[in-house]
Amino acid sequence: MERFLRRHREFRFDRWYDELKAVVEEKREFLDNAKGNFLRFKNVVDAMPDLKPSAVSPDERAVRVGDESDISPEESQLLYRGLKDLCPWRKGPFNLFGIDIDTEWQSWMKWDRLAPHLPSLDGRKILDIGSSNGYYMFRLAAGNPLFVLGLEPQSSFYFQYLAVQKYLKQDNVFCLPVPYHQLPVMEGYFDLVFCMGILYHRKSPVEMLRQIRDSLARGGEIVLENLVLESRENHCLFPHDRYAKMRNVFFIPDLSAMESWLARAGFKDIRCVDVSTTGLEEQRKTDWIQTESLADFLDPSDPGKTVEGYPAPVRAVFMAKA
Repeated sequence: MERFLRRHREFRFDRWYDELKAVVEEKREFLDNAKGNFLRFKNVVDAMPDLKPSAVSPDERAVRVGDESDISPEESQLLYRGLKDLCPWRKGPFNLFGIDIDTEWQSWMKWDRLAPHLPSLDGRKILDIGSSNGYYMFRLAAGNPLFVLGLEPQSSFYFQYLAVQKYLKQDNVFCLPVPYHQLPVMEGYFDLVFCMGILYHRKSPVEMLRQIRDSLARGGEIVLENLVLESRENHCLFPHDRYAKMRNVFFIPDLSAMESWLARAGFKDIRCVDVSTTGLEEQRKTDWIQTESLADFLDPSDPGKTVEGYPAPVRAVFMAKA
């Protein structure tokens, strides 16, 4: 966290330095006195062996750091146990010193659908809201942005990011363990904001979109991925209780409604660049998660529906300019 603050002049956020410093200091105090899962995961990462990779490849399907020749069998066992203790691994995959982390999501599939539509990343200031373990940040970093800043408040995902960064040492990638609403309002600052799989968890989605719009520099862009209904009737699903066993899904718009939300929030040049049904080859249970996955969320007699009877997950990616 402090690495990002130290580069405030290079990154040109002096206007918000004091506010960001206060957030970082509060989180540093929290982590230094961590309890519960934060303390447990912190101890796991601290106990991982110090290793120097012979090579790193953050731009491959599996973010790769080193290989098995860089590490002794004893170190490999220690690292494997530590990585397992950070489960569940949702986004990825990763390969650390020959250890394959077969994550729940084959995130490279989504990246491959999205990447052809991205603008040049060179020199850009990028924010990733809900960055999980950093998989997309590491892929973005290969495009030579000025920086990628992630926000990830969930303890296991944040420490997964720290575990990968412990060895990858990507100097233009940073992460704060805070939710989006705790980030200072940095008006007109970011060139690109990623908001992937977040909006349907918000009770006020248009308000969040307005806040993102305000944080973008002139001509800056949002990359928004969301659950959608595959129609253009300007309809929206509000699940009664759960959607695919998730309690915190509030609004699932159709394609026209999503475009209307973006327009209401002040975005222009709105375009849908991908619509994809989530399949079992993209999201599935592996040895690196202990929880249920997509197959458990679908009606076993009709995979086109969730267990609650709603349309099965379809995700769309929208891009728009401030």
